[in-house]
Amino acid sequence: MSQESLIKLACSKCKRINYWSRKNKKKVERKIELKKYCKWCKKQITHKESKK
Repeated sequence: MSQESLIKLACSKCKRINYWSRKNKKKVERKIELKKYCKWCKKQITHKESKK
C-alpha cells in the first residue's frame, strides 16, 4: 500500500487553498513550502501545507 497522502497548499498571504499535492509522510516529516501562483493575489507567493 502507498504511504502517500493528499495535502492542501494554502497561500501564505490570503490563506486560500489553491493547490492539492501528495507527500510521503514516512519520508518527509517537515511541512512543504512551494512557490506557486495565487490567482487571488495575482502573484507568485509561497504556499504552505495546511491542515485538512
